[in-house]
Amino acid sequence: MPKLDIIHNSVKNALINDGWSITDDPYIIQYRRTVLYADLGAEYPIGAERSGQKLVVEVKSFIGASKIQDLKEALGQYDIYRYLLEETAPDRKLYIAISTVAYNSFFIQDVTQLILNKHQLPIIVVNLETEEITQWIN
Repeated sequence: MPKLDIIHNSVKNALINDGWSITDDPYIIQYRRTVLYADLGAEYPIGAERSGQKLVVEVKSFIGASKIQDLKEALGQYDIYRYLLEETAPDRKLYIAISTVAYNSFFIQDVTQLILNKHQLPIIVVNLETEEITQWIN
């Protein structure tokens, strides 16, 4: 299994604080003989505001030497997971989770916004200090 991202536990706690039940840590994506590991699987309890919604969340810190390289890798990973989930778990929506610091320092830049809008990348923005979700970007 891959190493956990440094913000993994804060993102997990933020989802729990937002009312999500963590169902998988990690979430295993298996397609025929290929097995991949997304960071988290989560469900919103029946009867609640987002009743029955199911997520797969890939956690990314964006602390590498090149933020553009981190973004390229995240987009590639997102696409692979999305294609496999369409076949294996079409009821689950895939998100990338990032910190408010990454969002405010990199994701609001013009070039990043252009790429994200073209790619239509769903993002969960998490305040790591309070372990709260500050934004859902669909």
